[in-house]
Amino acid sequence: MRQVFALTALFATQITSCGWSQAVSEPARAALGRGEAELERGDFPAAVVALEQAHQLAPESLEIVRPLLLSYVGAGQLSPALQLGREAIARWPADGEVHHTLGLAYFKTGDTEQARRELQTAEKLQPAEFNNHFDLALVLLERKEYGPAAGQLETATRLKPSDFMAHMLLGRAYQNSNRTLPAIEQFQTVLRLSPAAPLAHYHLGFAYASLGRNQDAIAEYKKEISRAPNNPEVQYQLGRVLLDSGDSKSAIPHLEVAVANDSSNADMFYDLGKALLLTGDLSGSIRALEHSAELNPSDPSPHYLLSRAFTKSGSDTQARAEMDRFTELKKSQQQAGGMASGRSH
Repeated sequence: MRQVFALTALFATQITSCGWSQAVSEPARAALGRGEAELERGDFPAAVVALEQAHQLAPESLEIVRPLLLSYVGAGQLSPALQLGREAIARWPADGEVHHTLGLAYFKTGDTEQARRELQTAEKLQPAEFNNHFDLALVLLERKEYGPAAGQLETATRLKPSDFMAHMLLGRAYQNSNRTLPAIEQFQTVLRLSPAAPLAHYHLGFAYASLGRNQDAIAEYKKEISRAPNNPEVQYQLGRVLLDSGDSKSAIPHLEVAVANDSSNADMFYDLGKALLLTGDLSGSIRALEHSAELNPSDPSPHYLLSRAFTKSGSDTQARAEMDRFTELKKSQQQAGGMASGRSH
């Protein structure tokens, strides 16, 4: 999942909450001011330089540690971020902002368990802070803990109803936990708040397709494609729903764009091969299905369609070989306790 961090919003929270400490010397205060200015501009490496200078001059200052820790995370300097964050937690265990930023550092390293723990602590210390709930939800989504993620995002959207991304992620959490109707409501809310929100029409179309509302799904996918014509996943889903609706001819151009932009996706080549087979393009179908089988050798489904394609082209020996391979793979999957493919071929 794409990692999104509320660094700018968190920085704004820190600036308004920490104030100036009388214990900070004038040189340290000047370096802090430079660092905060660079942080606000998004120049994290420059912020690190200034804030490290401030930290050396005033190592006991929490108001310097907070933006320095944030700058390390933004600059991708995760080792010093983790070291500083742990030291800060030991010194200021009740500071929610430090727990939050340390959680982001863990998340960026891929340690979602530690990230979850730190962000949960931040959420308990600052339950009214939107960013704590939002970023904790990101970690939970990464861990595929969709129910708890939805709970955090429900709180986030109550705290900040105008944040379209929180509604988008809540819709995804609902969709992934089989709560499709509430998911649709969230995606519709996203489009009301931000009509140009990337992938909003895509997610709404996917939700419609999961309910079998294919025409609604097609309409939403087309809206998304008008903005991002080369997105392979959107093109694929549109081609797939057209294929499922019986319009193989219309599906083919979208599936061709999908495979042209993502040559490693076996499912895309499978559906392209199926559409070409249904429209009578046997040679094109065989090429696509053979590539699908190469990309996913354990999937029996391409071999079933290859058998049909070879039969129609008069290649009976190859057709029998493909059917034997299909039977062998299907039997192997059933013996392993899995399903053959979930496809109807």
